[in-house]
Amino acid sequence: MVKPLEGLVVLDLSHTLAGPFATMLLADLGARVIKVESPSGDETRSWAPLVKGFSAYFSSINRGKESIVVDLKKDKGREIVYRLARRANVVVENYRPGVREKLGVDPDTLFKVNQELVYCSIKGFGLDNTPYRDLPAYDIIIQALSGLMASTGEEGRPPVRVSFALFDVMTGYLAALNIVSALLAKKEGRIKGPVYIEIPMYDTAIYSMVYIPIIYLMTGEKPKRMGSAHPSIVPYQAFKASDNKYFILAAANDRLWEKTCKAIGKPELASDPRFKTNPSRVKNREQLVRILEEVFSKKPRDYWVKLLREYGVPVAPVYEVNEVFKDPHVKAHKIVVELPHPLLGKIPQLAYPAWINNERPMSKQHPPLMGEHTKSILRELGYNDKEIEELYTKGIVK
Repeated sequence: MVKPLEGLVVLDLSHTLAGPFATMLLADLGARVIKVESPSGDETRSWAPLVKGFSAYFSSINRGKESIVVDLKKDKGREIVYRLARRANVVVENYRPGVREKLGVDPDTLFKVNQELVYCSIKGFGLDNTPYRDLPAYDIIIQALSGLMASTGEEGRPPVRVSFALFDVMTGYLAALNIVSALLAKKEGRIKGPVYIEIPMYDTAIYSMVYIPIIYLMTGEKPKRMGSAHPSIVPYQAFKASDNKYFILAAANDRLWEKTCKAIGKPELASDPRFKTNPSRVKNREQLVRILEEVFSKKPRDYWVKLLREYGVPVAPVYEVNEVFKDPHVKAHKIVVELPHPLLGKIPQLAYPAWINNERPMSKQHPPLMGEHTKSILRELGYNDKEIEELYTKGIVK
């Protein structure tokens, strides 16, 4: 298939997660992504678990890229990146404030090299108008500051972190969207010259929580910590079955609640004044949940899932991760694919989650070994073998 971003060149100066996730999205959509790593490499290359010395974490966010190792603290190293910038359409970086200026890859410098660049900077808090400008911003920090960790879990229990770097990923999606939007505007002539995009993770986190902050802002009441339950709908949560496995019941309206009552053999609950409407069910939440917990404790998880689905009630098992990959939908959609890897033979990857003209636009290029493409990229930039050898000898490239 012809991928939407074929012909686009992305200079990836980012590391860790938000930036690399954004550039992997662009690679899946057909862009050529050249990942510039420091001599010590992207820090996630050392994050456990390692399989034959190669990080599974790094593998999850870096397919489809070429890797060149360049020491940007040296003049000749910066010259290599400037040559790359002249050929690039997009630059992505997520350095801490002040670092990009020290390394000579700040937007003002690179715009002098290429006046048509779209430069996307991912920051923890942004560079201006914030007292947090210089604070580090790992995802767990943002989960804490956004209010997310105090809205998950249960009352009286410790705060709970979402198990993956949620806001890094959300910021990566937003970065890719803004980059593609800028490229479209430039192509249509609505924007001329360089484009600078700045995306703060903290702002993205609050924005991504949508109704949680808006409910507070409109009512003045902070949300309760309700575990898997929903503040506005009952029953809409996890229940434990007789085999100690959990399932989700999502009776999001009165019609689905009536179906639930019929399915579990208690049609009288649908007409009970305490539970007849959703507002009454929310008001009498504790009573209703106790009744349902007693019912669901009598049979195993898969029995309830099958039964409720037969009645058209939204329901799902709460999977352990190993169960996910046995699911018939996951198998039918071929969500797990394999890519050949020079070190590991074949590695699993998660397929790009969209289709364009009935095909997935996913890169088939493995997550690169550190500096795997250094020589080939240098030759492409016009360096001869003698110059390349000198760059290696002086530690400018690796």
